[in-house]
Amino acid sequence: MKAQTFRVLALFSAFTTSLAFFLGIILYATNYQGASGGSSGIGGPFKLIDQDGKLITDQDLKGRPFLVFFGYRHCPDICPTTLFEISEVMRALDKDADRINALFITVDPERDTPAGMKDYLSSFDPHIRGATGDRRAIDAVEKEYRVYAKKVPGKDGDYSMDHSALVYLMDKQGHFVAPFRLDRKPEAAAADLRRYL
Repeated sequence: MKAQTFRVLALFSAFTTSLAFFLGIILYATNYQGASGGSSGIGGPFKLIDQDGKLITDQDLKGRPFLVFFGYRHCPDICPTTLFEISEVMRALDKDADRINALFITVDPERDTPAGMKDYLSSFDPHIRGATGDRRAIDAVEKEYRVYAKKVPGKDGDYSMDHSALVYLMDKQGHFVAPFRLDRKPEAAAADLRRYL
């Protein structure tokens, strides 16, 4: 009985620690005030390579509202789930999906090559564009979006990546609006996105 109680308490502790961590990220992202008179200070210029090996910059995304999500191909759960949920929102947008950009930026550029990203993203909505680059370029865009990412060593030289799991909603000018909620019906999330078209 004591072992079972300990197990429940350990799971509860892990859950509350994770919850506090992600709530902290959300609060930091939504309340941070940059130096430029009330702007959020989240987002900014970047130069990366997309899944087709082409240059992609922040300027390419402007003119349409866009979603940005940071993750990596070898992620076991959060990344594929989030990309699936974004895909469902894109499906619910129907023809309006052509008026929205969605970008999946890797936090693991050493393994996530353009070809690898293309293969991985083939399982999701085609509107989602992948982005990678060298470590310096990825570090720079992580800093612009205030993303937490850290390599966690595993067995036999393998590793995973701890990373923040926020989906950023950016407006047509590339300004941060708010964390984009996926914990609702895709139709509701799609209706929310349409407000920024």
